[in-house]
Amino acid sequence: MKSKKDSLEAAREYAFLLLKFRLRSVKELEARLKKKKFSPETIKETVSFLKEKRFIDDCLFAKGWIQSRIRRPLGLRRIRQELNLKGIDKEIIEREISELKDNYSEEEIVKELAQERLNKLKGIEPRAAQRRVYAYLMRRGFSLEIVIDAVSSLCKQTY
Repeated sequence: MKSKKDSLEAAREYAFLLLKFRLRSVKELEARLKKKKFSPETIKETVSFLKEKRFIDDCLFAKGWIQSRIRRPLGLRRIRQELNLKGIDKEIIEREISELKDNYSEEEIVKELAQERLNKLKGIEPRAAQRRVYAYLMRRGFSLEIVIDAVSSLCKQTY
């Protein structure tokens, strides 16, 4: 039987191992520790230790996650959804995304992606190509209005 001290040390080691690969949200870390069958008390102590030492911080995690996802590029709707699933507070999500909006034009990115995709689909029947581009952009999490505007204006120009 492991002592409380051994269990706490093992939980911290596992948490550090996870954090070595990438930042984690509090919810993600708690879920991973729970999956490893650490006691709720050990998980709580480990998470509060990591927060206190600033190894985990949901604001920092959200900022990093957003930056990595816009480089892919993904839409703000999908990024919001992913952060929500990772347990990030809605206020943090909205604050970080509103900071990003000043330097990030979803409209421009959608137009560029739509143009690239249409160019790849040159030999295909226009309506089918339009549907494919539309579906591709929606899967990437761009807003419906922006996708419709970009795809329809590009298709008018192209066809």
